[in-house]
Amino acid sequence: MDKFEIVNLSRRDFLKAGAGLTLGIVAPGAFAQGGPGQAGGTAVAAGAFAPNAFVLIGSDNAVTVIVKHLEMGQGTYTGLPTLVAEELDADWSQIRVEGAPADASRYNNLFFGQMQGTGGSTALANSYEQMRKAGAAARAMLVSAAAERWNVGPESITVARGVVTHQPSDRKATFGQLAADVAKLPVPQEVKLKDAKDFVYIGRRAPRTDARAKSTGTAVFTQDVKLPGMLTALVAHPPRFGAKVKSFDAAGAKAVKGVVDVVAIPQGVAVLANDFWSAKKGRDALGVDWDETEAFKLGSNEIMAEYKRLAATPGLPARREGDVGAAFASAARTLEAAYEFPYLAHACMEPMNCVVQLAADGCEIWNGEQFQSIDQGAVALALGLKPEQVKLNMLYAGGSFGRRANPHADYVVEAAAIAKATGGRAPVKLVWTREDDMRAGYYRPMYFHTLKAGLDAQGNIVAWQHRIVGQSILAGTAFEGMMVKDGVDATSVEGAANLPYAIPNLGVELHSPKMGVPVQWWRSVGSTHTAFSTETFLDELAAAARKDPYQLRRTLLAKHPRHRAALELAATEADWTLPLQPIRSGDRRGRGIAVHESFNTVVAQVAEVTVRPDGEFRVDRVMCAVDCGVAVNPDVIRAQMESGIAYGLTAAKYGAITLKDGAVEQSNFHDYMPLRLAEMPRVGVYIVRSAEKPTGVGEPSTPVIAPAVANAIFAATGKRVRSLPIKI
Repeated sequence: MDKFEIVNLSRRDFLKAGAGLTLGIVAPGAFAQGGPGQAGGTAVAAGAFAPNAFVLIGSDNAVTVIVKHLEMGQGTYTGLPTLVAEELDADWSQIRVEGAPADASRYNNLFFGQMQGTGGSTALANSYEQMRKAGAAARAMLVSAAAERWNVGPESITVARGVVTHQPSDRKATFGQLAADVAKLPVPQEVKLKDAKDFVYIGRRAPRTDARAKSTGTAVFTQDVKLPGMLTALVAHPPRFGAKVKSFDAAGAKAVKGVVDVVAIPQGVAVLANDFWSAKKGRDALGVDWDETEAFKLGSNEIMAEYKRLAATPGLPARREGDVGAAFASAARTLEAAYEFPYLAHACMEPMNCVVQLAADGCEIWNGEQFQSIDQGAVALALGLKPEQVKLNMLYAGGSFGRRANPHADYVVEAAAIAKATGGRAPVKLVWTREDDMRAGYYRPMYFHTLKAGLDAQGNIVAWQHRIVGQSILAGTAFEGMMVKDGVDATSVEGAANLPYAIPNLGVELHSPKMGVPVQWWRSVGSTHTAFSTETFLDELAAAARKDPYQLRRTLLAKHPRHRAALELAATEADWTLPLQPIRSGDRRGRGIAVHESFNTVVAQVAEVTVRPDGEFRVDRVMCAVDCGVAVNPDVIRAQMESGIAYGLTAAKYGAITLKDGAVEQSNFHDYMPLRLAEMPRVGVYIVRSAEKPTGVGEPSTPVIAPAVANAIFAATGKRVRSLPIKI
């Protein structure tokens, strides 16, 4: 039995507790530690008591937290264990982490319904009370076991840093010493959670549980998985979306040393070899004739021309307030602007990959698993299995930004199709190269926006009309019925349809043209484009009304205290009212501000920009304020704000996937540039104090940076930016 099988044996033994309580106490001798994210962690001994486990306690005193959400760099393997450790009163050094198996009946995302998956910045938000209750229940059981052993009242027992103590008699026991006794007790259905004033871990920095493994190279990613007899597969995908294989010549590929097989699959032609490089050379030698009868052949310019044509006509209403037409008719002045946004790639550091092993009774998969319920069902359908016959092992992922949460389970189904085409004679590791990811993947849709506003004689905004044109992400997916209402895709208009500013007459409309380019969510989804258009246009209105852009926002946010507080904090920390001094002769400097809510989190940013005489610009400093409710791990929050700023700034400066005759022109980081380390601005992150439940932090800083930078460029140069990436 290889190590990747051990973890699955342990998880099959988990039983279900009542009333949504998720907890397990493991009997003595139950642990064989594998470390966070490693396949091969907890092997539960025979007879272990483990009801629907989120918490496992072993005789070695280790506390293993089973995390239902993928760790892809955003900190779930630290944030969720923090909640358990807090209520359990464990010592942080005791904490171990493992990814949960695919089982929506126990590990569903509470915001998604009966579905397991990570996305929408929901990991900590949907688990906040659930994980705390799991820790609190475990603590209560430990106290009960100690009270029974020592024949004392439970109220006389305290727990701190992993030690259970009866102070009057000076008796102590570790969690591990009590594990056997606890296994005999019933699981409490009601538990009392701590008051915030008693928090030990929540609100304080805790070292990341994945830091050591990732620093030493022992963390297990999909690329690290090696199974006996495993073959590596690369797929030749069509050069244009919608094309299909007409015929192929495998002779050249099979002549490459190390190539074992060449098979046709619905997605293209797969070359299987003993190693990656042989598979790569084999694919290069493959001859494929493509049928492009149904291929998509428009270029970016043609797509945008169609979008502009649609934008001149009314769209489906996404929001209507007041009488917009009458307000424009009586306005003293009107302003209009149009904005263009290209397709964007996710460009994860770890491109798509997946390991599949077929057996007579099912299928087992190892990957950075983000969408368990979707992937499990899609693979089962592709292989003619029941979903429960598809086992998913969740490993670390080297980034995702939405890409691994594909509504069509594209690359996972592709891996399964290869294994099926080869008769399941060997495990298959599918590997996408960077070029595959750029040219054959899914993208943030291209969008075109038009905005029009009316000002009265005093410069007040009395009318606002926003029209958005872009592909629907949700159309044709399992989410369409839930999130597309009256033809309006909620992800296309978020950030615009819920604009917080006090504008009496406001309309938002949407066109969702069908294009043959595959699209899906990208970090912060609809806010990636709506935040830019709304926040830069508002700056234009401020300039037209001769009002300070910060003060205008403050006034319009009078009924939105969270937005206003974040805005004020960012402006204060950025010294908004103080002039910026040129760093070098000839440089022009400017400061810009933006505020936006996404995933129930409010982020405000002030960017300071230097524009050189040749038109090149640099973002010098960003002051970021965030209101995300209770700050469970401030250090993780700061890291995610910085990460989102870097990701958003990359798109603002460089991001563009362009098509020519239907083919993607970019292929790797030389022509789809990421932000370089030397370009990263100094970032200050300030967390608004809050007692509200936590909200997401993985995405909300991303959409704010581009408009803040664009507004700063205007402050420095007087030039407006109305398309991304930024060109001055």
